[in-house]
Amino acid sequence: MVFDWLKNFLEKMDHYRDEFLFLFIKPFWPRKITPNQITYVRIAVGLVLFVLLFFFNIENKSLIVWLFILGVITDLFDGSVARGLGKVTEFGAMLDPTADRILILPIAIYSLYKFHRWLLLALLITEIINAIFSMFYKSKEIYMESNIYGKTKMVLMCIVFGAILIVWPNRPPEIFLEALWISLIFSYLSMLARIMELNEKGLVKNRIITKEIIKK
Repeated sequence: MVFDWLKNFLEKMDHYRDEFLFLFIKPFWPRKITPNQITYVRIAVGLVLFVLLFFFNIENKSLIVWLFILGVITDLFDGSVARGLGKVTEFGAMLDPTADRILILPIAIYSLYKFHRWLLLALLITEIINAIFSMFYKSKEIYMESNIYGKTKMVLMCIVFGAILIVWPNRPPEIFLEALWISLIFSYLSMLARIMELNEKGLVKNRIITKEIIKK
């Protein structure tokens, strides 16, 4: 009951966000700029952040914060643009979580390694498990869109890491760290929801049986 209420509430909030963005996207968005191109910008921003932080040791906080904000904005728009313009694709759905990880992980390592290594380790392990799970169902040729728990996790992480960067190099308030632990819970809820959906539809079993029949 609690999870059903939470899922319905989060999905309503996500729907309202889309409806608000559609007011701008549907009439004004340049059709030459595709959702995947927006996602590529997020990947580029994540890679630039990684290079600046770990190869050039850039300490210009304003530059890092604004680059991160640019990455977050692309995450806000790419999915809504795809849905608003009817350009949702399987490739885009696969590309989006990869771009999220490329944006988040450099900031996570940069801001947590010094004082909060256990939290960083938990985050890294969770992302590795999530990536392995994603590769598993993709190997079975099963297409699944991002669910609301995964979206909520990304929103929480973007807000928290943005706030952490603003106060860096000072230690972040405990509420930020607690929010990151909560985001990890949403990661596991996202994986659990996918497992339940696959199990209910019998997709994995059916795909395996079909492949075996074809081989024979």
